[in-house]
Amino acid sequence: MAKQSLKDKLNLSSDKVDIKEGNFPLTKINFLLMLVCGVIILVGFLLMLGEPSGEEFNPDIFSTRRIVVGPTMAFVGFVLMGFAIIYSPRKKNKEEDK
Repeated sequence: MAKQSLKDKLNLSSDKVDIKEGNFPLTKINFLLMLVCGVIILVGFLLMLGEPSGEEFNPDIFSTRRIVVGPTMAFVGFVLMGFAIIYSPRKKNKEEDK
């Protein structure tokens, strides 16, 4: 048997790949949803920020905004980010357009 090249083993051809709109796994709506989720996550982390206690006790470290609202927003943003990545819009049938 003659030795096959790696290109032949993997069935690679030098033809250019025809890139069409339907070939990409993520669409424009996926990227927009991911952007919105990223902003939600960022806002959640910003809500957790505050002045450090330093040498004097600062009761603001136990505020509802820093220990409930901020982490909840960040968590919801991460969950929605997963949804934004796997979301696939329904394709319209050509028959329905008529």
